[in-house]
Amino acid sequence: MDDKLNPMTVVFGAATSLSREICWQPSADVYRTPRGWLIKLELAGVRLDDIAVTVRGSQITITGLRRDWKLEEGSSHYAMEISYNRFERTLELPSDLQGARVQLEGRDGILLVRLTCQGEEP
Repeated sequence: MDDKLNPMTVVFGAATSLSREICWQPSADVYRTPRGWLIKLELAGVRLDDIAVTVRGSQITITGLRRDWKLEEGSSHYAMEISYNRFERTLELPSDLQGARVQLEGRDGILLVRLTCQGEEP
């Protein structure tokens, strides 16, 4: 067997790594509340219309897109550090979330995801 790397493996490996980089993960804080859960995600510049939430068992997945927009016509970038593309964040919580009511609220660059779980309403 040849010890040299197969060029196709390197190319496909690089493509796989790049595809992972395209999807970024926002920072999250998770709180237990009397009625369920509150998840705060740092999503400045993301519109609520560009966010989807999926609940499966004890997992919640928040996906979406942060779009780029120009401040001024005719400008070009000098440096860019903000991720403008698709994001995804999956969190595993210590309870079954099936049937939970999900509410989204955006406030000051923070997305609030409220999960009201069955049997936990006051």
